[in-house]
Amino acid sequence: MDEKLDEIDFAILELLKEDAKQGNKVIAEQVGLSVTPTYERIKTMERVGVIEGYTVRLDRSKIGKNLQVFCQVSLKEHNLELLEVFEKEVVALEEVASCYHIAGNYDYTLLIEVLDMEEYENFLRYKLACIPYIGNVQSSFVMSAIK
Repeated sequence: MDEKLDEIDFAILELLKEDAKQGNKVIAEQVGLSVTPTYERIKTMERVGVIEGYTVRLDRSKIGKNLQVFCQVSLKEHNLELLEVFEKEVVALEEVASCYHIAGNYDYTLLIEVLDMEEYENFLRYKLACIPYIGNVQSSFVMSAIK
């Protein structure tokens, strides 16, 4: 976008965050525009990368992902090659729902989604531990999601 986002653009984004499946007509009514300009604004935000894509929220218990774990990882050494190796290997693991390179006591925070504690233990032993140069791992288990 050549110009900055305005209040209407932000209102459209909020509505899409709540429910990306709602139609342009419904969004247009809520932001006070007609359907065509609303559609054009959404398409422009998609084209320029403000909107990167659309996702779906899942009930994890219904798809066998009952346990969510925030797994913090620190590496033994820090250089670009090791960081790239770690990132390439960790994103290939199906249990890793998200991976963040962070600042602080740890280098990465991973969101792991598995069926249960046994599956998480197997993930740690047979997958994560096989990635070179991991120095420390700290696990925090999600009790409930608030937001």
